[in-house]
Amino acid sequence: MTRANGTGGSSAAATAAEKVHEEADDLDAEDGMRGGDCRDSSSSSAGVAAAAAGAVEAPDGGWGWVVLAATIVVLALTLAFPACIGIFYNDLQNEFDATNSETSWVPSIMTSALHAGGPLCSVLVERLGCRTTVMLGGVLSGLGMAASSFSQSVVQLYITAGVITGLGFCFSFQPAVTILGHYFVRRRAFANAMSSTGTALGLCTLPFLGNYLHTELGWRGSFLVLGAVLLNCCVCGAVMRPLAAPERRGPPLMNHGPPPEVDEIGKKEEGGRMRRFCSRLVASLSKHMAFDQLRHNPRYCALAVGITWMMLGFVVPLVYLVPYATAHGMDQSRAAMLLSILGLVNIVVRPPFGIIFSMPWFKERHVYVFAGALLVNGLSNSICCVGPGFPVLAAYVTIYGLSMSVVGSLMFTVLMDVVEMRRFPSALGLLAIMESVTLLVGPPLAGVLIDRTGQYFHVFFACSVIVASSAVFLMVAFYWLDARDRKLSKRGQASAPPEPTRPSVDLAPDCQYRSVPTEGDKDKDKANGAENASSI
Repeated sequence: MTRANGTGGSSAAATAAEKVHEEADDLDAEDGMRGGDCRDSSSSSAGVAAAAAGAVEAPDGGWGWVVLAATIVVLALTLAFPACIGIFYNDLQNEFDATNSETSWVPSIMTSALHAGGPLCSVLVERLGCRTTVMLGGVLSGLGMAASSFSQSVVQLYITAGVITGLGFCFSFQPAVTILGHYFVRRRAFANAMSSTGTALGLCTLPFLGNYLHTELGWRGSFLVLGAVLLNCCVCGAVMRPLAAPERRGPPLMNHGPPPEVDEIGKKEEGGRMRRFCSRLVASLSKHMAFDQLRHNPRYCALAVGITWMMLGFVVPLVYLVPYATAHGMDQSRAAMLLSILGLVNIVVRPPFGIIFSMPWFKERHVYVFAGALLVNGLSNSICCVGPGFPVLAAYVTIYGLSMSVVGSLMFTVLMDVVEMRRFPSALGLLAIMESVTLLVGPPLAGVLIDRTGQYFHVFFACSVIVASSAVFLMVAFYWLDARDRKLSKRGQASAPPEPTRPSVDLAPDCQYRSVPTEGDKDKDKANGAENASSI
């Protein structure tokens, strides 16, 4: 891709502009023949022309490095934070006289809300933009943790530390990852791997900070200070400026009214209002929930099922690692050090992994590397069954951290490989909704298992089986899909594209960060075109 500040950028941009203007004129003429709303064609032409002019092309550097740094901090304060709750686990149990199952609902609801708020976050991004949404999430999570320091029951903690703080994490985390994908195209795998070090940075620093605050201030004072720390997400959101400048007042960016066919039916039939309402509801769900991907994109469907099952046991070991160690006589400071070792391994390993996975050889093999690392991650949980000693648990967190580094580095890259970038926000939102179900029930089920057996190692063994089985499923599913595509290509047939080229409903709403065609999207379009030509 030609950079905007390159020496040949002006001539390339001019040539691209001429081509895009011609395509836009063809689209306008086609829309006119179909009787579509002229406002749609004019707005799409303006957006495409802006992209051709170089104003919204991914810089793959420049201010993108600042956005990357901000994303790292956001991920450190959001994704890694639920694991920090394990330090206060025993205090919450003693304070509210709660069982393991009741106490485990606090980090479980927090993590579930972090993922389940995806569609609502998508709506906020459409209305407010990525920058404002990230800052709103910082305010919400900070207020939630501050309010939880005044809780008088475990149920109040479910609302303050669970729902409110978790939604704040969602509003900060998902827009940060989305806008990073628009800032980087050629270096996307490297940028995603580097951003995932934020989770490792949080795992490395937050346990030390939480343990220090716990010693000095107790759990209530610690929650109050941690709420102030979470307000730093507002600073990170402030630097995430959109690639495209806000549109001037004029024709609307998209037609928010019902399709013309529904208008005609509404005039002729009495049931037109209900049909218009249903049409708008379907359009809204299509924007923010990628149900069409589940129907027409088998790779996304397989990935969503595998990751959803994986999340049932992926984060549970992080919640129960510190209680497991302290229950067998280990000092709490040494137990917190285990999480810091885990974070340190991630910090050291993820940057070189990001460079390695950016190599061309890995381009078509990201999902297999991801599944292989997931298999190692699941099997590593069995090490905890050997014993609760510090050397054994240190070896466990080292192996777990190495495999977790690969999983975290490739999570969003694999998702961006199976869906087009313009569908990434909605695909991520639907995947987050599916994950939230298993993330919600995972820790409480583990708590019930501990309450009934009185042993922690059963939890780690169960997590080992769940995560390893999800890895095997992903390997088998994608291998079968690749074999099917190769067989179809040999027969001269083409598999159906995952989604129509021009949907009847605008599935990618315009907002402050415009979904710009990237090199990856262009390659997918070319591939789809080649497949259609071969089938003809």
